[in-house]
Amino acid sequence: MTAMRKIGRPYVLAVALLFLKSSPVLVAQEELKPEEIIERFAAKESEFLKLWNQYTYRQDVLIEVLNDMGRVVEQKRLEFEVYFTNQGERKTRLVDEQGELRSIGITEEDMQDFIELQPFVLTTEHLPDYDIEYKGTEWVDELHTYIFDVKPKKIEKGKRYFEGRVWVDDLDLQIVRTKGKIVPDYRDNKFPEFETLRQQVDGENWFPVWIKADDHLTFGNFWNRRSVHVREWITLEDFQKYEVGTSIRYVGPETGEETDSSSEPESPPETKDPPR
Repeated sequence: MTAMRKIGRPYVLAVALLFLKSSPVLVAQEELKPEEIIERFAAKESEFLKLWNQYTYRQDVLIEVLNDMGRVVEQKRLEFEVYFTNQGERKTRLVDEQGELRSIGITEEDMQDFIELQPFVLTTEHLPDYDIEYKGTEWVDELHTYIFDVKPKKIEKGKRYFEGRVWVDDLDLQIVRTKGKIVPDYRDNKFPEFETLRQQVDGENWFPVWIKADDHLTFGNFWNRRSVHVREWITLEDFQKYEVGTSIRYVGPETGEETDSSSEPESPPETKDPPR
């Protein structure tokens, strides 16, 4: 090991200027207008959604109910598996269920949120459904990000939307963090505010790897109102890309036995729409 030499200010400035001149991508990113950032990250999200639907993974969902002292009094764990059939069809199934919840029930909308909506994706196709406002920049861990507030322009009957904030990496122009909730709430069906973080699992694309929620859900009306403290922890792992002609090992839904299948689909896997 050798001692470090002190570098003079003029030399540091010269090196910095040389670096900026040789890095047109970084300079260009700083000059992007909010509208251009939105257009580019939405295009990236469209590409990501297609890629996302080519992957299998396992998802663990832990739902807890806490009392006024903050102690867990009820708990339920669900384990899902996203897999491909012999025909190349992408499906999701519940492979394990433990525990019991008495204060709240898990609805079809909750199940949809776990699998499809809380790993929020905002694609080019769905930009017209949202008002998106630029809110500045912020560091998320070691990433410098653009911040945008997102809310639906209008809520159509029978459709569900995301409302909240997204953080977009300023180099890859992909969403790396999401915080908000799925709207609308219904009279007897409430949805917690959640946060989703993504990581690079394939060296290029940012995949959602964990989701957490800690919220008080209010049920009933003025005369019999009650609040339930709900906490959710969701992890997504074991990502594997589905390739034509490869062998995929999965647990049979009826027998529970592991089976190898040769993946030779006649058409690409179906792409599910994100929340609108």
